[in-house]
Amino acid sequence: MKKSLFIFIILSWSFLFSQNIGFIHPLDFKNTESERQKVIEYIKNNVKETYAAIGMDDPSTLRMMEKEELRCFKELTKVKNRQLLDRVIKTYCDIGMCDYSTILMMYKEENKALSEELEW
Repeated sequence: MKKSLFIFIILSWSFLFSQNIGFIHPLDFKNTESERQKVIEYIKNNVKETYAAIGMDDPSTLRMMEKEELRCFKELTKVKNRQLLDRVIKTYCDIGMCDYSTILMMYKEENKALSEELEW
């Protein structure tokens, strides 16, 4: 039992850690051909890994999600609040949700919440 639990913990940790390998911070992106290829590779690998895990790794789904991830990455390269983006990236990458669409969605929500107040 202890051995199985140990193996599960190691596999879970390595899965979470492996999802961040190759991640390129959108605000550090220099738009070189080399970096473009690294972003494409990261997106392709991350989308394939994510959708294969749930049995949805058919080519049409993968291409659609890859295009969406690239669109989100490009939008993230233009955001203004670096500190907020860094916090969102850390929060979601630390829990294994290190995809650009999640990061963009949560950046927008957090940014919006900065200017909101609770009202009656």
